[in-house]
Amino acid sequence: MAVRIRLTRVGAKKQPAYRVIVADARSARDSRSIETIGHYNPRSKPVELNIDADRARSWLDKGAQPSDTVVRLLRQAGIVPADK
Repeated sequence: MAVRIRLTRVGAKKQPAYRVIVADARSARDSRSIETIGHYNPRSKPVELNIDADRARSWLDKGAQPSDTVVRLLRQAGIVPADK
């Protein structure tokens, strides 16, 4: 089973917020996830980003592939080095 770390959209219409989830790569964007490891709110000032670093590293060590956006967020949080 291919596992991805990606965002799922939550929030009201035109007021998006996102959860950082671990899910099967074949599942739809807002379908069932394996685990929720954080959340991201780009509309707040300053931007709110909370990710459980231990769980994220654990999933990365197990071979989970993060999406491009999640890689950027993990770099901001200091979980993934900037050179990767």
